[in-house]
Amino acid sequence: MSTPHLGYTLSSEEHDPGTLVANARRAEDAGFDFVSISDHFHPWVPRQGHSPFVWSVIGGVAATTDRLALGTGVTCPIGRIHPVIIAHAAATSACLMPGRFVLGLGTGEALNEHITGERWPEYEVRAERVEESIDIIRALWTGEVTSHHGRHFTVENARIYDVPDQLPPIVIAAGGPRSAELAGRIGDGLWMSSVDEDTIDAYRRAGGAGPIYAQMGVCWGPSKEEAVRLAHEVWPNAGLRGQVSQELPDPSHFEQLVEMVSPEDIERAFPCGPDVAPILEQAHSAFAAGVTHLYIHQIGPHQEPFLEMARQEIVPVLRA
Repeated sequence: MSTPHLGYTLSSEEHDPGTLVANARRAEDAGFDFVSISDHFHPWVPRQGHSPFVWSVIGGVAATTDRLALGTGVTCPIGRIHPVIIAHAAATSACLMPGRFVLGLGTGEALNEHITGERWPEYEVRAERVEESIDIIRALWTGEVTSHHGRHFTVENARIYDVPDQLPPIVIAAGGPRSAELAGRIGDGLWMSSVDEDTIDAYRRAGGAGPIYAQMGVCWGPSKEEAVRLAHEVWPNAGLRGQVSQELPDPSHFEQLVEMVSPEDIERAFPCGPDVAPILEQAHSAFAAGVTHLYIHQIGPHQEPFLEMARQEIVPVLRA
């Protein structure tokens, strides 16, 4: 197996803009290869407390890191932000981070996309919009004047003047076979919020030959009991399953729903506590399943202790 690519999650829902930039610098110092940054307008639940504008944070990360790659995990180009604007923002980000920027795109959640008052469409329409948006983005990245009159989007006489010499790959998010087929057919890679072998298989069957990104949640804490308590408080949405996360429009709705999530559900969802062994075991399983780029989401406030453990006990071991 080739050398794994190890990443760290910049959790926009949990941290303010300055902390996210500082955490990116710490992740680079700890030896991580890349970071994933979420693009949300709202946090999942109000208690998480943050959701800065991702493109401003990316500029800060670009200015304060040297080798760290960054991917949007993920941006939704179907409503809240027109694909012309995403094409422009991503091109500028790639100019600031030559060879280090990855554009992750997905069909999004009502939580973030309903805010402009547009009706939240069913999945099939969202997938059509993602596909059409990718055509627009790639056309604009040629640097030529672009017009487009499609089923879902209109572009008139648009030109991006600052186009990077190395265009960023477009990696498409999937949590099931339909989106995996789309990623395999038109994307440069697959992006997952967790490891799912069926989704990986569907992506490969659809012709996907690019990198496979997947997230792994952990919660470092001084004890397992404290870490479980903290993860249940900060990230109870980890206990939700199915399509509900795509359909609810307000953080308060998630707040009500996660009342049914128990600490035991969170303990089963991901490694909690100071022990590195469960983290390494789960990471090895992810790479064995076909993941090429694994990014770790450290839940809660203990970012520095986790990153120090990663520097000493996670990154060198997984690379050995």
